[in-house]
Amino acid sequence: MRQLGIRCPPAHRLITPTICSRYAVPLCTTAKQESKSPTRPLSPHVTIFRWPLPMMMSIAHRATGVFLAAGMVGLGLSSVLPGDYASQLSALQALGVSGFPIKLLLTVPLSYHTWNGIRHLAWDFGKGFKLTEVFRSGYIVLAFTLLSSLGLALM
Repeated sequence: MRQLGIRCPPAHRLITPTICSRYAVPLCTTAKQESKSPTRPLSPHVTIFRWPLPMMMSIAHRATGVFLAAGMVGLGLSSVLPGDYASQLSALQALGVSGFPIKLLLTVPLSYHTWNGIRHLAWDFGKGFKLTEVFRSGYIVLAFTLLSSLGLALM
């Protein structure tokens, strides 16, 4: 016992209470130690699973939000480009790209994010949480996205 007291630092220097003994061992293992254990099964990679519709739509909702935010930042930064709006528009038209694919590229994320946002608002009110309702509302969002983005792109 006397050796134990000699090897311990003074009590005022201890930040956390510890036991000063060379025979003290932790009572639990860390996650790193457990993951090295050969008896622990490895988790399969995410690519072997079929992604359900709600999972894909959640990822797409986040991606379209990032895309729309980046587009708004790009639109704001285009105001500091040299020349006026007419010269920028004529340079864009000089590329010779049809307007429909560009319009579709812009309207699909906007339509999808809008319709899926309305779906999320319904969820905020506690509606549509049953699994069948989640899938049905997902297909409705996809249908509305297709119809509204085609309608907007054809204008």
